[in-house]
Amino acid sequence: MQSLFEKGLSVTYGNEYVGIRTMKVKYTAEIIHRELHEHKTFTSYDSTILENKVNEFVAKLLIKYNSYLDKKKNEQEKVSIQNNIAKANLLTKDVIAKNLEIQNLLKHTLTINDAVDWEVLYDKTEFTEPNPINFLQLEISRIETPVAPILFEKKPSPDFNNYSPKYNFLDHIFPIFKKSKKDKADSFFDLAFSNWEYECKNFDKLNNELIDNFNESKLFYNKKVEEVRKRAIEKEKKWQSRKNEFYSKIEISNLKVEELKQLYLKGDDDAIEEYFEIVLNKSEYPESFPKSFILNYTSTNKLLLVNYDLPPIDRINNVKEVKYINNDFKEYYHNDSYMDSLFDLTMYNICLRTIHELFEADVNNNLDFVCFNGWVNSMDKSKGLRINSCIMSIQVNKLEFIKINLSDIDVKACFKSLKGIGSSKLSGISPIQPIIQFNKDDKRLIDHYNVIDNIDNSTNLAAMDWEDFENLIREVFEREFQSTGGEVRVTQASRDGGVDAIAFDPDPIRGGKIVIQAKRYTNTVGVSAVRDLYGTVSHEGATKGILVTTADFGPDAYEFIKGKPITLLNGANLLYLLQKHGYNAKIDINEAKILLNKEI
Repeated sequence: MQSLFEKGLSVTYGNEYVGIRTMKVKYTAEIIHRELHEHKTFTSYDSTILENKVNEFVAKLLIKYNSYLDKKKNEQEKVSIQNNIAKANLLTKDVIAKNLEIQNLLKHTLTINDAVDWEVLYDKTEFTEPNPINFLQLEISRIETPVAPILFEKKPSPDFNNYSPKYNFLDHIFPIFKKSKKDKADSFFDLAFSNWEYECKNFDKLNNELIDNFNESKLFYNKKVEEVRKRAIEKEKKWQSRKNEFYSKIEISNLKVEELKQLYLKGDDDAIEEYFEIVLNKSEYPESFPKSFILNYTSTNKLLLVNYDLPPIDRINNVKEVKYINNDFKEYYHNDSYMDSLFDLTMYNICLRTIHELFEADVNNNLDFVCFNGWVNSMDKSKGLRINSCIMSIQVNKLEFIKINLSDIDVKACFKSLKGIGSSKLSGISPIQPIIQFNKDDKRLIDHYNVIDNIDNSTNLAAMDWEDFENLIREVFEREFQSTGGEVRVTQASRDGGVDAIAFDPDPIRGGKIVIQAKRYTNTVGVSAVRDLYGTVSHEGATKGILVTTADFGPDAYEFIKGKPITLLNGANLLYLLQKHGYNAKIDINEAKILLNKEI
């Protein structure tokens, strides 16, 4: 019956005598099934008949119980199915919400102030580690405190009067009786007094031992307390050291924030770059999206170049719906066409969102232009390799951009209207040439210095110091490209006929990387110099080359550049460019020859 009992069934047997004289035995069986709520009692004067009744009823109960289990299982399965269907619905809602989040990437940021809140950057964390000295009393309380002993109390000495004999009439008649009583009383008193003295000595001994033990316990206790106190003091010193180090680090961190803030307000290029890095870092995107970028700021034209790593299409969740079918969760996916459209929408959203965040955060008016290059690291299926491709590039003027109502635009149409470059379907990952691309690792690029503001009508360009001349050329072209957000950088001085300056023209049609060579010559420039420039243009991957000289070019040089992306500017062209931007100088070849010969 044990197995039946485990299924909620119990059978209890018993017997009783009936009849006073016959002493007849009556057998009983009580059957209880807890889960079925069944209760039945059988009786019989024959134990075998009783057992048959029990077995028959139990068999019926088991059939009923199995039916009950099947029903219960079906109900549980129904509940489980309903729960899983509800779970699938929740998963679908989550997928739809994430999809909607991606579609509203641009609109989301329009509700946020993207300017850096300097107060948030200051570390105001408190040192929360408690001072160990605060736990000193708790530690001391754990030491067993010595308890003052209860000393044995001495009894009063025996009172002689209590031992005085009581005399009767005969004692007064017979002196011997009186003396006998007197001696006996004295003997009792002496014995009592002797016992009292002995007891007092024992009590004194025991009390002295108790006091000595108590004093030893106090010494041990005080020693332990002092040890705990010293440990607490040492812990407090280390704690104080950690506290000082904690606040020292915070102070250093906050000083750096304050320094960055002041440098930013003063217009320091590196600080401005770091400021906008903070802006983009605090921008919230789905976790699966990479938030990696490289910034390059140039103060001469107030341009910020953003090389932004865009999420590849496989980072965008393509799950459309989740259903619970045939005891399993099944995911249904968006088709490729939908995902391509969503990818394109996401790229345009990220691009315009980034530009918006930068311009909105520009509270110090350090930006006139933002150039956004969007890069995607994706699989080149023709080669089986991952490649990094620029798929979109746009340069935007702040004054033009802030007039756009970003809450109600078609992002692709807006991108195109701003003359952004990219294929008609960005999902195709077709590489494009970025409008501007700086190579920060180019060790040839150096800091420049001002020359143009120090020239006047008396300045003979043909006799200038050659390094001053190269910087002057940079400044002239910088002003030429400034209106469109271009930049010109001077390269390391080498006097080897290499690259003297590199210009980055953002114009999507005629722009790109432009190699500039400056020739402060007093003789005609031959075709070999032009041929060398053409080779440099090809080597640098530039779209154009410009050769500027204070002299002129020979006919063979002009003949060579036909059909080639080379522009030649002679002395007259150079003076015109200077005048165009409000500067005057002169070129006197003969004077320059005399002055340069004197230097030699």
